Amino acid sequence: MGEKNIVARECYEQLLAHLQRFSDINREAFEQLIPYLEIRRFDKRKTLVGQGEIDDYLNIVIKGLVRKYIHSEKGEITLQLATEGHFIQSEISFHHREPSQVIVEAIEPTIVVSIRYDHMQDAFNKIPGAETLGQSIVMQMFIKKDARYFDQLKKTTRERFLEYIDNHPHMLQRVPQKILASYLNIKPETFSRLKHLLQKR
Repeated sequence: MGEKNIVARECYEQLLAHLQRFSDINREAFEQLIPYLEIRRFDKRKTLVGQGEIDDYLNIVIKGLVRKYIHSEKGEITLQLATEGHFIQSEISFHHREPSQVIVEAIEPTIVVSIRYDHMQDAFNKIPGAETLGQSIVMQMFIKKDARYFDQLKKTTRERFLEYIDNHPHMLQRVPQKILASYLNIKPETFSRLKHLLQKR
């Protein structure tokens, strides 16, 4: 088996483990999905989908870090940070086949396993259980999005910061401070102050 095939197999093994976190997909069913999948690599700061483009791919991060953001009058607003095992896409663009309002960009050199929209529809028609898996993925994405939105409404800026850093301490090293502040809906100067207090804990 060539090196390229070994890397691909490692990617698919990680993908299967991620999928099994929220579905009962077995190896036999997963093997049927593999011909519909693509392994894609992106350098740091490379765009997976740009504003105004139609997003053709549903992606799961195998290695690296990807963010989704929009431009606003106040600057860039980060809507999602996806690390290993997390799905990311421009949802409305992908599902409704319309130009994306968001930008999806790699923060680190990144490997994703992706499925094209048309390949996904084909898999739904030909592989038993594939559509149920797809529905489960979409449901989980929307639940996480709503949970994060309501969590932000309930907590103070300080509480949001401390809870996120306690749960994701590695992100301080992986994500530029300006982007992390935007994601947590915290002003950069407030983020710097809270980060300074964190060092004194």
